[in-house]
Amino acid sequence: MDSRAIDSLEKIRQQYDQAPYPRVPLETSPKRNYELLYKYSLVTPYYLRYQTVIDPKGKLILDAGCGTGFNALILAEANPGAQIVGVDISDASIQLADQRLKFHGFETAEFHVLSIEDLSQLDRQFDYINCDETLYLLPDPIAGLEAMKAVLKPDGIIRFNLHSALQRRHFYRSQALFKRLGVLNDGQTDEAVQAVVNTMQRLRPDTTMRATAWKSEWEQTEHRGQILVNHLLLGDKGYTIPDLFAMLDAADLEFISMVNWRHWDVTDLFKDPENLPAVWAMSLESASIAERLRLYELLHPIHRLLDCWCGHLDQIDPGLLLDEWTDTEWQTAQVHLHPQLHQDEVKQDLITCIAESQSFEISRYIPLPALGPVMVQSALAATLLPLWDGPQSVMSLVERHLMTQPRDPVTLEPITKEAAFMQVKRLLAQLNSFLYILLERC
Repeated sequence: MDSRAIDSLEKIRQQYDQAPYPRVPLETSPKRNYELLYKYSLVTPYYLRYQTVIDPKGKLILDAGCGTGFNALILAEANPGAQIVGVDISDASIQLADQRLKFHGFETAEFHVLSIEDLSQLDRQFDYINCDETLYLLPDPIAGLEAMKAVLKPDGIIRFNLHSALQRRHFYRSQALFKRLGVLNDGQTDEAVQAVVNTMQRLRPDTTMRATAWKSEWEQTEHRGQILVNHLLLGDKGYTIPDLFAMLDAADLEFISMVNWRHWDVTDLFKDPENLPAVWAMSLESASIAERLRLYELLHPIHRLLDCWCGHLDQIDPGLLLDEWTDTEWQTAQVHLHPQLHQDEVKQDLITCIAESQSFEISRYIPLPALGPVMVQSALAATLLPLWDGPQSVMSLVERHLMTQPRDPVTLEPITKEAAFMQVKRLLAQLNSFLYILLERC
């Protein structure tokens, strides 16, 4: 690492020693934030890649750039029984992270003052590496990816993200402005924060900088952290989808999925996804995943983070896609509820909906879809109830459906087993597309 890169890392270290991040109160727990736990669960990306439901117990999980440990706490809650290891270059942040995990009862979590480039010093191989809000700060992000890849198990998965150059373009202008004024060079001091506040307060409201890169509530002391992570963030850099895939290629890593994959479908941006303009229908027919994501980014750059999962090249072939399964494969499959929906609160909500003959809004707990809620019709809701007791075979759910809905509500004719199977199959396929339920071939 050259002297310029070393100097850059030292300034970043000082930045986080002065203002450890994230600024989440020690007692705050993510236990009831099912959407957040869903994203940090190893089960989610592992199923996307291997179509297998993994048990996180005993797995080794690294939080690379752990900061004050809130993400490490989410990882611990989302992956019961896993061993959590955190690294960060800020000693002040590491102390807070260790205190946080112990406060919440995770005594075995361990933390080290260590840069991502030096992960090999841990002399361990990890099942999952979470690198959240960190890689874009490194002088050489590709070197960071390569360092994580070197300590990743063959079937392991990395989550990393980059700041979007398009979504954050106004903040990059702001950083350039305050760097030119000498404010950003002073680090994240109270004086630097006040200089930003004074500037924004005294600008005319129609000034582009104030209109696009400022919120009046940031003037309040409790919200000034937003100034630190937007206007005064040292080392901050923006990237595009082509940059992300170029990094993966350079590090010999394979793209798995965007973390918020349901919010990256370019066809959702059209009024009628089934009736696209001819030029779009032709282009998307042969477009790669990277090309489709780039089109979304150009049309609708709303995502602050380009957030993805990746892994080693040429790993296990997950086999047939769900829409390629035969009826025999469906009939012998096992159905799992995603662990982050396996909560008493969710179960009681389902039971209430069944008792009151109401549709069950399963997306209320993990609101993934971009186009509205995911509802399970009351006639089918009772079919799902056994999943809260554990995995079920598809055919056991079909048998339950026949008991709860023995007759067609229109004709009053008995529902055949074949018809019940098709109804349950459609329901499970819909819920599997959001990973609310996970299907395993036996």
